[in-house]
Amino acid sequence: MPLIYITLAGANAAPGTIQNLQRETTQLMQRILHKEAALTVVSVTHLPPGTFSANGQPVAVGTSLQAMITAGTNSAAEKADFIFAAKSLLTAAIGPSGAPVYVALHELPAESWGYDGQTQAARKAKTLMGETA
Repeated sequence: MPLIYITLAGANAAPGTIQNLQRETTQLMQRILHKEAALTVVSVTHLPPGTFSANGQPVAVGTSLQAMITAGTNSAAEKADFIFAAKSLLTAAIGPSGAPVYVALHELPAESWGYDGQTQAARKAKTLMGETA
């Protein structure tokens, strides 16, 4: 159940580019981190030129990705593989950047987040008890 935020700055973020990033990020989550594609939400924000900086200086093109996942559901190797693949995906989408391409995985405790009004912990408890989450 990942929640993903991608920021693009200065890049030509045509609707096709944004949709491609959303689709491919969802596929990475499914393939590398074993997350359900149907529960993966990807939001892309496009910032105008001059609003992204490195070393205190505006850069023409920049990008970052932040994803929230449930703590303890992936190995260190899976997370490293995802970070590398996501960086490669972002770089392919925007081209060379004047700033580092950051990818952050935020691991949240299962009792601290969820969707549709239930925490991940509550869903897991129901599944263990044989109920439908």
